[in-house]
Amino acid sequence: MTTLWDTTGSAVVKELAAQRRTGGAVLSGVALTLVVVADESRVAEAEEAATHAAEMHPCRVLVVVRRQIDAPGPRLDAEVVIGGRLGPGEAVVMRMYGRLALHAESVVLPLLAADAPVVTWWHGAPPERMATDALSVFAHRRITDSSLAEDPLTALRLRAEDYAPGDTDLAWTRTTAWRTALASTLDSVSGRRGDSVRALGGSIQGDPGNATARLLAGWVSSRSSCPVDITEDSRRSGPSGVTAVALDLDHDERVEIRADHRGGAVISQPHRPDSTVALPERVLGDLLSEELRRLDPDEPYSEALEATTAVRGLADRPRVREHVWFDPAARQDTDHPTAPEGATP
Repeated sequence: MTTLWDTTGSAVVKELAAQRRTGGAVLSGVALTLVVVADESRVAEAEEAATHAAEMHPCRVLVVVRRQIDAPGPRLDAEVVIGGRLGPGEAVVMRMYGRLALHAESVVLPLLAADAPVVTWWHGAPPERMATDALSVFAHRRITDSSLAEDPLTALRLRAEDYAPGDTDLAWTRTTAWRTALASTLDSVSGRRGDSVRALGGSIQGDPGNATARLLAGWVSSRSSCPVDITEDSRRSGPSGVTAVALDLDHDERVEIRADHRGGAVISQPHRPDSTVALPERVLGDLLSEELRRLDPDEPYSEALEATTAVRGLADRPRVREHVWFDPAARQDTDHPTAPEGATP
C-alpha cells in the first residue's frame, strides 16, 4: 500500500500504474469498476463489504470519501492498494477536502478500468439529485440503501421520482430470501393442483416503516394485482422488517411463511406438513455481491418500487442520464440571501 498525502489525481493514476507493473496485477481480469461513496463514519464497513464483493467479482474498487467540504482549500489524500486489505485486485481510497469534494468525478474518471462497466454504490445518503449527479451518470448500475435514511419511506419515494433503469436498492436486495420462499411455496401449491395459483390478497407482519417490508409488499402486489397490508408486529423483525407473510389464494386456500428468529422460517401450506427453510440475516457484503451479479435493469425492483410509491411509468424512463452540476454553497446563499448594500438590517 502506498499513501499519497496532499496529492493530485494524475499522481494517483501514475502510482496505480506503477504498482500494477511491480505487483503483477492483471487488468484484463477486472470485470468492472466499483465506485464506493461513503462518509468517514461508514468507511470501514463499506471497505469490508467491497472487499467481500471483490472476492466474488474481480473489480477495481474506488472509494470516495468527502471530508470538510467547507475547507478553505482543495486537497486529496489517497491510498493505493493492490492485492491488500481491499481484496485481490486494485483499490484506491480517496479522501477529498474543500471544493474538490464537489468535483469527485474529476479524480474518479481517469481511474476507471478501460472498457469495463461501472457500478456506483452509495453507502449512506445518495446525492440530493442522483439523476444528474456525475458519479451516477457514468455508472451502468447505481446502488443505494434506503434503509439507512432517517425516513426510509420518504427515501423510497425519492428513489422512485429519481429512478432510471439500472437503479437498485439494498433494501430491495434484502427481500430476496422472502421472495424465493414465496415463489417456491406457490410453485408447490400449483404442482399439487396441477393448475395455476391466483392470489386474492396478502398481508405482511413486521415494521410498516421498514423499506424492505414495503418493497416486499409492493412486489407481492405487483405480481398478484391484489392488495397487501402491512401490520405491525412487536417481535424483532431484523433488517428485513418482516416477521411473516401470508397469501390468501383461490380455492379458499392460504399459505404462510413465518420467521422463527433462528435463521429460518416455517412454511405452512394446504395439504402439506409444515416445513422449514433457511432465512438468514445476510451481511452487507453478500447483499452487494448479489447486486454485482447483473448489470441489466432490475425490472422486478422497478415494478415493486412503482407499486410501493404509486409513482408510475418507471420502466418507460430512458436509461441515459445527463450530468447537471449545482453548487450546494450557491443554494445556501439563495436560502439565506444577504441584504443589499445600503439596506437597513
